[in-house]
Amino acid sequence: MKKILYSVALLAVATLGYAQVERGNLLIKNGTVLTVTKGTFENTDVLVKDGKISQIGKNIAAPAGVKVIDASGQFVMPGIIDAHSHAGLDAINEATAPVTAEVFTGDGLNPFQVGLYRALGGGVTTIHAMHGSANAIGGQCETIKLRYGVKNADDLRMEGAPRTIKFALGENPTRVHGGGNGIVPRTRMGVEFVIRESFSKAREYRAAWDKYNKAKTQKGFRGAPPEYNLRLETLADILKGDIIIHCHSYRADEISMLLNVCKDFGVKRLVFQHVNEGFKVAPELAKFGAMASVFADWWAYKFEVYYSTAYNAAILTRNGVVTSINSDDGELMRHLYHEAAKTQKYGALTDDEALALITLNPAKQLGIDARVGSLEVGKEADIAIFNAHPLSSYTIPTFTVVDGVVRFDRAKDPDDMRIYVDPTQAVDMATFRDREQGDHCLDGAEENLVNIFGLN
Repeated sequence: MKKILYSVALLAVATLGYAQVERGNLLIKNGTVLTVTKGTFENTDVLVKDGKISQIGKNIAAPAGVKVIDASGQFVMPGIIDAHSHAGLDAINEATAPVTAEVFTGDGLNPFQVGLYRALGGGVTTIHAMHGSANAIGGQCETIKLRYGVKNADDLRMEGAPRTIKFALGENPTRVHGGGNGIVPRTRMGVEFVIRESFSKAREYRAAWDKYNKAKTQKGFRGAPPEYNLRLETLADILKGDIIIHCHSYRADEISMLLNVCKDFGVKRLVFQHVNEGFKVAPELAKFGAMASVFADWWAYKFEVYYSTAYNAAILTRNGVVTSINSDDGELMRHLYHEAAKTQKYGALTDDEALALITLNPAKQLGIDARVGSLEVGKEADIAIFNAHPLSSYTIPTFTVVDGVVRFDRAKDPDDMRIYVDPTQAVDMATFRDREQGDHCLDGAEENLVNIFGLN
């Protein structure tokens, strides 16, 4: 009986926590609805009840007291999802060891960071707040909804979203650890060794616990449990399939390497980030079932990303790889719809294919596509409204809705959300150097900024 009461109490606490997140009621009228999965419907309404889409159709009557948005002449689409972001975080790298699977970006969320609001101004509703790329195996990441205005970091979390973790290949971990500290990894083969050794230790750790848990059910057993280790516990969860790997990568050879490592250890949930040379190994990625989250046209910002193409996303898509376009940048995140549009010039993707790159596909990569990523009855009401087609060069987001709550309204955009940066303001170089390890602007980029702008 005590166990039942305890379980009920835990459920009540959990329910109370979730109840703090506002979920709204809303009717969007007369828009061109881009569902991404079910086609496009003109002069169509979307009814939201308790934060979920309850009806999509024409001439839906507004329930009493429900806010109505007239979307006549406007375009209604799923909220944009950024599969690679560092927004909502002030520090992103625990760079003290090549493997830091025990740390978690979700422990450091900042709900007051104004960049979250600015992302809403670009139609973004969900982001993957990631650890940086200093480590071969970095920290766990957090999927959050942009409920800007909440006072509690817990209310940003997308409750129930699958766990994810950051890996990194190539120059970042080799420079930080081998180059900076004289420890493995110093080379790309060293990165592979670190990952293989970590998985091997995790497999031994899991076997020891399995043996103990089986033995303790036997009558008269008095053995001690294995020593608990959060790092190995996390790695063991990867091997069990409970955590999705999101791996910073550029070159085709290192992408192939990690595919082989994951095959050897039975790891199947794998998303490559950046994947600039993914077009070279697109069939191999598709065969494995690995996904790819890419830049539209960023490359040549350091030596290992000189070989790339703006056709990358289209080639991956045509080869059956679930592909998304991400930002890895607070400014670019506000323009992901423009990044998706580039794939129509470079690869001739259809409207739905291009929009899927920033909605449904990143949702699949984060394991949340049953809930968001398309406009369908029953899904959560994360919606972006544009004054022109979202793939147009001239479009402007007008409303962004999260869980049925309007979180951005361009007509009511507060002036103090548009504060200009003071060019004479002192820059905290310690923070700058930490964030510079994020992913893309590495190697000489920081030194160039210091030299150009006199930041020291």
